[in-house]
Parts: sequence; structure tokens; C-alpha cells
Amino acid sequence: MLNALWIGFFLSAFVAACWQFLVYGNQGIFAALMQAAFDNAKTAFEIALGLTGVMCLWLGVMKIGERAGFLDALARLLAPLFARLFPDVPRGHPALGSITMNLSANMLGLDNAATPIGLKAMRELQALNPDKDTASNAQILFLVLNASSVTLLPVTIFTYRAQMGAADPTDVFIPILMATYCSTLAGLAFVSMTQRIRLLEPVVLGWLAGLTLAVGGLAAWFASLPADELAPRSALVSNFLLLGLIVLFLIGAVVKRVNAYEAFIDGAKEGFGVAVTIIPYLVAMLVAIGLMRASGLLGLLVEGARSLVQGLGYDAAWAEALPTMLMKPLSGSGARAMMIETMQTHGADSFAGRLASIVQGSTETTFYVLAVYFGAVGIKRVRHAVAGGLVADAAGFAAAVAAAYLFFGTRV
Repeated sequence: MLNALWIGFFLSAFVAACWQFLVYGNQGIFAALMQAAFDNAKTAFEIALGLTGVMCLWLGVMKIGERAGFLDALARLLAPLFARLFPDVPRGHPALGSITMNLSANMLGLDNAATPIGLKAMRELQALNPDKDTASNAQILFLVLNASSVTLLPVTIFTYRAQMGAADPTDVFIPILMATYCSTLAGLAFVSMTQRIRLLEPVVLGWLAGLTLAVGGLAAWFASLPADELAPRSALVSNFLLLGLIVLFLIGAVVKRVNAYEAFIDGAKEGFGVAVTIIPYLVAMLVAIGLMRASGLLGLLVEGARSLVQGLGYDAAWAEALPTMLMKPLSGSGARAMMIETMQTHGADSFAGRLASIVQGSTETTFYVLAVYFGAVGIKRVRHAVAGGLVADAAGFAAAVAAAYLFFGTRV
């Protein structure tokens, strides 16, 4: 999928450039494309290099939280809920523990820990699956919850925003929390209706009601504030929560007698490795997207969507984030590159830059998750898993746009 998309970007940019040359007589279009390729390759390297310090900081902090037992604590807290959402899995089965650990790791932004645990959960669910070629109900719900991506700590997005020069990289924290919650709730509701899972059981209802009241109350409080106070208050709450979480991790490390300094160093080493590893991926995608924009094709797509929306009488400022929305279900690295390119073009603190960041944090890469997790156990018929993932994506994107307008309006 990603290979086809990447090649398609280059070919479509070349075709668009040929059209401009032959039809409009644009003599400099090919030089412009090559200059865009060189400029974006340089930008990709500079971004990855600048990410190193921030990535080391956050992954170091996350490692402290992991060793202090917060991942295990979150898993134990969520276990009663997941036992009821997966009625086909016997109580006490190892799959429930792996599912809980995987989603808990995703919530805390521990991607390196989440993926191997998730693959383990899928293998354990496959052992219970009577039809080995067809996804079971439990596997589908697990995949949709994974793809809808409940994210409590979107560390990577903060990191990229910091590198792109955002005045306050964490000011999108509350909007991302709202958007990712909506995507997860939509995915859960779709799968539950399809599989007839009983969401009205006291434990499930209590969890959903509590989370909905918390997120809805937060949204209502921010909505009641004057427009000029929304962004500052959001930044204040976001930074307080994040700093408080770091302090909580450190206190937990002291209580559990964990060497916080050594844990931080181990996590920071992982962060350094991650920052170096992403350089080729960033170069590949940013160059391809840069060619698309230089050829005029990306602008044509955005303008087409903008004209359509404006023709219906609505504000179309959100259309600048449309490329990130379209790419997100298909490719994580592609969507990340789209987000960076949007911030680079319009500014990290522009409405488009903030919205692209919120969209990036609203869901996971649906088709990549389905391919990796189902491919690991040989599933060929995925049933309603794709539909569930796309429903969650659509809800997350709609919530991201609503949250962006609520918090940031169309300010630049």
C-alpha cells in the first residue's frame, strides 16, 4: 500500500508538471520540482535531527512511568471493562491480559511496548478462533479499538510541533484527547451494534458514562470561556497535566524504589534510536509530498474541497488539513509527513497546522494496523473490521475539526 502511494505521488506530480509545461507553457516547472525535492530532503534531515533531544526527554519519562508500575496499574484498572467487552474470551484467559496491556501502552504513548504486546494478544485470540482464516468478533473489536487509538499522551505530536517552532507544542493536548475519545467511542459503538455486545451492563455503562461526562464536561467548560481565553486556558491545563504526570511518575519511582535516572537514560537511548531511524522515512515522504505541492496537484485538491464546502455555505479553513485526513488511514509515515508539511507551509501555530496535529492524534493508521495484526496470524477475511476502523476514523476527523474550531477558531 505505502509503496503504491509513494510511487503514485511521484508519477502524479510528474504528470501534473508535464501538463503545466505543455498546456500552460510553464518553463520553470521541472526546475521547481527538483528544487522542492532538494529542499524537502534537507528539511526532513533537519527535522529528524532536531527531534532527538525532545524524543529522548519524553521516552525517558515514559520509561520511568513504565518501570514504576503505572502501565500495570492501568491494565488492572481496565481489566473488568475488557472482560465484558470481549464476552467470547473466557474469564482469566491470557488474551484479556494482553489486550489490556496493549491498549494501556497505547494510551500512555508507549508504541514500542504496545506493538509486541498487541501481536501477542492477537495470537492468543487466534488460538480461540474456530475459523483460522476469518477474523473472530473478539479480534475485530480489538483491532478497531487499536486503530481508533485512545491516546492520553500524544508525545510524538508534541515533539514534532516543538521542532517546527510552535510557541506551545502541547496546546493541542485537550483537543486531541477529545478527538481520540470520539473516534474510539464511535468504533466501539459500531462494533457493539454489529456484534450485539451489551454496552448497558453496569461496569461498561459506568465506564462509558464516566469518560463521556469527563470529556464532555471538559469540552463544555472550554466552550463557556471567552474566545480569547480558550487557547491560553487549554495550554495551562495541558501543561499542568503533563508536568503533573511527570511528577507522579517520579514519585511512583521513589515509592517503588526504581532508579529513575537509569530508567530515564534507558528510555532516552531508545528516543535517540527512534529519531535516527525515522530519517529515511521522513526524507522519502516529504520529498514526495513536496513534489505534489510544487506541481500544483496538492493545491488543486485542497482548493477543490474548499470551493465545494464554501459553495455549501460553510467555512472551509479546515480544508488545508484534508491531505492529512486522507493519508491517515493508509499510512502513518505518510500522514506524519503531511502534518509536518502543513506546519512547514502554514506555520505550526496556524489553524491548519494545529488542525493537522489534532487529526494526526485522533486515530491510528487503520489499514496498517489491520495488515500487521491480521497478517501476523494469517487472517484473510476481516469481515466488518475495515468498516469499523473507517467509522472510527470519520468520527475522529469530524471531532478534530470541531475541536480545532472550538479552541483555535480560524486564527493564524
